[in-house]
Amino acid sequence: MAALLLSSLLPLLLLLLLHTASALPLCLNQEAPLRDVGQLRFCSQYSGTGCCSASDDSAIGSQFAGMNISDATCANYIKQVLCSKCDSFAADLFGGRRLRSVPLLCNSSTGPSSGGGYCFDVWDACKNLTIPGSPFSPSLVGTLPPGSSLSENSSANETLIEQWQSNTSFCEALGLPQKVGQFCFDGSTYNFTVEQNDVPPAGVCFDKVGEDNSIGLVPHPDGSNRAFVAMQTGQIYLVLLPDEGSNTSIKVDKAAPFLDISNFIISDREFGLMSVAFHPEFVKNGRFFVSYNCDKQKWAGCGGARCTCNADVGCDPSQVRSSDGTLPCQYSSVISEFSAGNATISPSQALKANPNEVRRILSMGLPYTTHHGGLLLFGPQDKYLYFMMGDGGGIGDPFNFAQNKKSLLGKILRLDIDKTPTDQEVSTLGLWGKYSIPETNPFLRQNDSRPEIWALGLRNPWRCSFDSAKPEYFYCTDVGQSIYEEVNLVTKGGNYGWRTFDGVANYSAPWSPGGNTSLNPLQAIFPVATYLHDSVNKEQGSASIIGGSVSRSLQDPCLYGRYLYADLYGGNIWGITETPEGSGNYTSASLNFSCSGSTLACKYVSGSPLPDIGFVFAWGEDNSRNLYMLTSAGIFKVVNPTKCNFTCTKKLPSSVTAPALTPIPTPPTVQVAAPPPSPAYALARPSSLLVAALCFWMLFYR
Repeated sequence: MAALLLSSLLPLLLLLLLHTASALPLCLNQEAPLRDVGQLRFCSQYSGTGCCSASDDSAIGSQFAGMNISDATCANYIKQVLCSKCDSFAADLFGGRRLRSVPLLCNSSTGPSSGGGYCFDVWDACKNLTIPGSPFSPSLVGTLPPGSSLSENSSANETLIEQWQSNTSFCEALGLPQKVGQFCFDGSTYNFTVEQNDVPPAGVCFDKVGEDNSIGLVPHPDGSNRAFVAMQTGQIYLVLLPDEGSNTSIKVDKAAPFLDISNFIISDREFGLMSVAFHPEFVKNGRFFVSYNCDKQKWAGCGGARCTCNADVGCDPSQVRSSDGTLPCQYSSVISEFSAGNATISPSQALKANPNEVRRILSMGLPYTTHHGGLLLFGPQDKYLYFMMGDGGGIGDPFNFAQNKKSLLGKILRLDIDKTPTDQEVSTLGLWGKYSIPETNPFLRQNDSRPEIWALGLRNPWRCSFDSAKPEYFYCTDVGQSIYEEVNLVTKGGNYGWRTFDGVANYSAPWSPGGNTSLNPLQAIFPVATYLHDSVNKEQGSASIIGGSVSRSLQDPCLYGRYLYADLYGGNIWGITETPEGSGNYTSASLNFSCSGSTLACKYVSGSPLPDIGFVFAWGEDNSRNLYMLTSAGIFKVVNPTKCNFTCTKKLPSSVTAPALTPIPTPPTVQVAAPPPSPAYALARPSSLLVAALCFWMLFYR
């Protein structure tokens, strides 16, 4: 009966096992591999860097000893299989399924007639043995559909033959054909041996498509050819993006903002509207979220925010030194929820948002006036809200907030905004607003850590993005202190080193009332790419790294799959690529660039062939996956390289196609939104491009 049931389940098992490699070093807990784990005594081949600590290694050794395997050959295979949990690519080797007790074992696509491969070798060595606690037991391998009774017909005292009946059944259930694009375990540590030379593109071709300087460009969630353009001064505009080849520019109607909160935010230097993010179900529920800053001395609605410098994190507000007379936590970082649409207007039809705040998601008082990030993103897979928060400012993060897990500063936070906690829950859990904690957050059940934290050790993460084709790749650029600017590949629970490290260099703060963090237990994850400050401007150094996105546009095949970023001081653009793909190794190249002038004329740097793009503030992406660079000189779209006389001979795979855009819904004849609530103050804000550029320069300058 068991054999009959197994044979009927095999096709389904194969479907469950087919697994295309995500090509990202991850452990079974979905966290990054450990660095400098030292010499492991049992799984010695994984010493140095991997997914097992000394205690993990000891536990695996004890598990192996308890099996008491009499055959040396089988014992060696079992040891290899058990130790595979320590591989830096364990998540992929185990098919991304934490319930599996064994990795996906390599086998030949033609079965045992051609040698069979590793899976058949394991079978031959162990098939006649009874192995107490065998990882190959059908009840443990995690491949059977829920409700299957197959495990009830097998016993821990049975041999593999008695449990699986044949090598074909065993390897069809536990194995995976060894071929390109799929991970499987062959008894050794996973290595990338494919040679792949990275040839940088000839250049990046930009077309200037807008005159306005903005801090964000977010595609409309309805999939249409529209986007929201966000201004630091507090306005969000809904704009129509030009059709391909139309040579028309982006028109921002300053008289008709989608949302205007300029009357109750502070927009000065590093302050202002920082980001906007739309709920994954926006087209149904109309919910969206805005990150901004306010001054509690100027606006009553800013009050009530707890100070991030407090006794819980070992910070005494009286020790906070400010050169401009700013009081500790006078300013706040805020996330507010707003809505669009109503009973007669769908969210996609709405040309104006409802101006009143729906809910205060989070509010925190800032110790200093710098380094508070502010980007909001929804995870493309988990649908949770990610909030990038800097270390709160001060030279060298003097209170060591970034390494203090009791502090939200210097962190990436992950929040559930679909479950609204009660006031009692907010108080009991010590939450900073109306949000809940995802069950899979890495520090949820650690008493010495804030449960909101997804990653830590960041100075001022300025612009992060998920790769639209490989959403498990989460890139985040971090502004350096004095030596390096860095690009990080962010993973669950990752510690990115600041302020123990500045990039890849050791760092010591000139004043550290908050103490220091030892190097030994840190397990810092180093950047995948860096550049030196003086490589940008020999006299002044760089200003700040400005993170972009992985190019998935069809415009330039030579940029496809390359993560683009820039420095605030325009004139410097880089692209990094994983070489070979899936290895975790990156190569970086400085990219030449030019301006096509097809839509709007570009100015040029005196004595240079490079266009004058001004100060780079951010990057954006539309629903066709086209990239935009947002600068003090306007909005620049990445277009086909031939428009700038750059040559690209690379061809995209036929499987890569542009997303289909949805039609723009017909709006109602008239849409009237109530005026914004009257604030307690309104700051005067110069509107010239020069002043805006200088403000942004101050925003990032150290």
